[in-house]
Amino acid sequence: MKMDRVSAAMARAGIPHRDAYELPSSTLRFPDGAWYRMEVSGVERPEVLEAVIDEAARRNVPIHRLISTVMGATLLDRDELRRFARMAAEARMEVIITPGPRSAWDTGRQLATPEGGLSGLRYRGSDQLRYVITDILRAVEIGFRGFLVIDEGLLWLLNEMKHNGDLPEDVVFKVSIYAGHASAAGAHVLEMLGAGTFNPVADLSLPQLASIRQGTRLPLDLHIYLAESFGGYNRFYDAPEMARCCAPCYFKIEPGPACAAGPGALYKPWTSPEALAALAREKVKYAQIIRELIEENLPEAVLSGPGPADLAIPRP
Repeated sequence: MKMDRVSAAMARAGIPHRDAYELPSSTLRFPDGAWYRMEVSGVERPEVLEAVIDEAARRNVPIHRLISTVMGATLLDRDELRRFARMAAEARMEVIITPGPRSAWDTGRQLATPEGGLSGLRYRGSDQLRYVITDILRAVEIGFRGFLVIDEGLLWLLNEMKHNGDLPEDVVFKVSIYAGHASAAGAHVLEMLGAGTFNPVADLSLPQLASIRQGTRLPLDLHIYLAESFGGYNRFYDAPEMARCCAPCYFKIEPGPACAAGPGALYKPWTSPEALAALAREKVKYAQIIRELIEENLPEAVLSGPGPADLAIPRP
């Protein structure tokens, strides 16, 4: 089979037939006309959010999105969640809540084995689906409108619930890096299933990222700094080209020893709020540095101001 025939077949399906080595400029933008936004991960508790809000004001850098309760929203009581929602609403920051029940909370141990882990993080049985949806609805009742999703089956089900009136229409779903998507075809599937934004794996080349942009209109959530457990990527100097080729995009700032799994994982209930708050301030500083690099090297790229109207800001 000649590869040019496969290329033609891919093109007919709407998928780029090769990585975009020419690095074309994206013409897509956020609804406010911006090219890029800032996202801080690991905002686990209200005390951490306080630090983000304070540091963002001190440095005069907008933080648009918070990936929160990665340890599981189940582990915050209702008063903590209400306080979190009120603070984020006042600061006009989008909150993407990570619901609690997931495969690592289950009794099955296949996921913990070297080969079993290749099966991916997926919800096991209908009970787990019921548990995680209950956790999402608990957060919705408190006022949250954005949620992190790993499992494509859950993503489809949640969007069916929106269509059926069982979830508010303004709820949005972001697909996590843990879902492992790394191509325009994967992005297209997630868009069809109702994702509002998605996080490709972090170590993709610029031509690979540019090819994904050619295959979807979804905003791309790009790790520009990622924990040592993932490889310790620091791509600050790629930021101008990422903004140019991948707009609209969120720059994800998530340094540290590990995120949610393995030794040194930060997003655990026993990690002190003080330590997470100190790290959150560093993340806001990195957002300032990223903005400066883009302004110096791609001055035409527009950063969204605080609180654009399309964000999934809590409604407490």
